[in-house]
Amino acid sequence: MAALSEHINVYTTAIAVLEDKRFSIWHDRETDTFCAQRDGWDFGADNPVSLLGLVAIFEYKNPSEYISSWWETEGSIRYPNVPDNAPEYTPVYARFRHQSERE
Repeated sequence: MAALSEHINVYTTAIAVLEDKRFSIWHDRETDTFCAQRDGWDFGADNPVSLLGLVAIFEYKNPSEYISSWWETEGSIRYPNVPDNAPEYTPVYARFRHQSERE
């Protein structure tokens, strides 16, 4: 179980975060696309959580002008070559559960 997953119960929070970031948000019912824009930079996604992810890429890249493929970034893991197995780790919910058992 992940601490947070993309699900409809997270949509309102994603919209609130986008609003706090001063994005205008709307749902284009004709294309069933969730949209956001700020300062002319506009984004579209299938749901508000994905929309927030696109805005995170925009904020990470911080483009000063529009050029083709401005979002591209090289990383050590390339899609579709994402590993099949998770690394060894203790999930946060398990760490807090163990902590509360000791108290």
